[in-house]
Amino acid sequence: MRLPGRLSAAIAVLTDVETRKRPVSEALKAWGINNRFAGAGDRAAIGNLVYDALRRRASHAAIMADDSPRALVLAVAVRDWGHDPAALNDSFATDDHAPEPLSADELARITGQLPDDSAGHILADVPEWLAPSLTRAFGDSWIAEGQAMAARPSLDLRTNTLKSQRERVLKSLARFNAVPTAISPVGVTMPAGSGDARTPNVTTDEGYLKGWFEVQDQGSQIVAALAGASPGEQLLDFCAGAGGKTLALAAAMANKGQIFAYDSDRSRLAPIYDRLKRNGAHNVQVRAPLPDALDDLVGKMDRVIIDAPCTGTGTWRRRPDTKWKLSPELLAQRVAEQAAILAHARRFLKPGGTLIYITCSILPEENDDQVAAFLAANPDFASLDPQSLWQAAFGAEAPAGVATAGAGIALTPRLTGTDGFYLNALRRNP
Repeated sequence: MRLPGRLSAAIAVLTDVETRKRPVSEALKAWGINNRFAGAGDRAAIGNLVYDALRRRASHAAIMADDSPRALVLAVAVRDWGHDPAALNDSFATDDHAPEPLSADELARITGQLPDDSAGHILADVPEWLAPSLTRAFGDSWIAEGQAMAARPSLDLRTNTLKSQRERVLKSLARFNAVPTAISPVGVTMPAGSGDARTPNVTTDEGYLKGWFEVQDQGSQIVAALAGASPGEQLLDFCAGAGGKTLALAAAMANKGQIFAYDSDRSRLAPIYDRLKRNGAHNVQVRAPLPDALDDLVGKMDRVIIDAPCTGTGTWRRRPDTKWKLSPELLAQRVAEQAAILAHARRFLKPGGTLIYITCSILPEENDDQVAAFLAANPDFASLDPQSLWQAAFGAEAPAGVATAGAGIALTPRLTGTDGFYLNALRRNP
């Protein structure tokens, strides 16, 4: 397919997303099934157009004075991918699969600039109602944080130290120009490409099949390291999901001690079994979501890890469609769920144990506010110093800006080059 046909396809996919209210991944898959003539490069380019349109939806719509799929996709082609609008129009005239030519108004707008006095949420490419929350979280830097969250993410991998070393993984993936991550000592990264660049399919690599590495954002690797798990400990991963952090914890513990992996949703937990086998993680006991599944663990755990269900605002680079679906009602629902999980999970800690609260959110309602409410209701807990946690995990001072007012650690694309994550370590009195 040539560029005009790819643009038309991206407009069609984005229209499908908006009219049928379904995830981008589903709409792209459906388009691919219905258009089997399209090659892998075509599908990647179309996906990039759609995701880029959603990442900067607010600013592109403001420039174009139009938030239609057509306006957004054309804005990406010119403003993000650098195509000349006049040359685009010329190519449209000779391609039966092209969109309608750009109008005089579109041509005038598409190369314009946002006024300096544009609303902050437009400059930041975030929903307007979230501006107060982001201001509380980041102060005067909130617009820059939003802009960083509107960029493409890298592809990050975690070396499975139970089976391999980072140098071996880097050598295995040399054809993808893989490099070490900046913070995680076991991470490997492939920076995002531009335009129609394809993301490497590393899951077909020999190293992945042998269990040498897992796909895991560097931010997730960092919070797993900050959890401080040590060989020989008894640990409960209370919201284990598919097991990404469980596997990182098992490697950090060198397969010594015991991890109990639990999740209230059986379908989320299902992939963990194959992943444990491939990774050679032998100190993990999966507990199915039954009424009495964890009764024998009450008061016995050295650490309880809560990777809490959240709004996922920290993953907006990867799932930009969720940015525009988030509502105050959904945020309130997640906050209530987190409070209930914290209240329940604390029971499993022994005296002197540590509760590790993690979200993939950048919103204070789910992070510092949630921890403050927990501490007010549980005076036998206290937050550990974030600088000391970072020093213990990485042997260096924490990057500027990551320590929060509530003694938490906040990772963001702008501050750490990662997805957005939050961690607070809460020690129970002996």
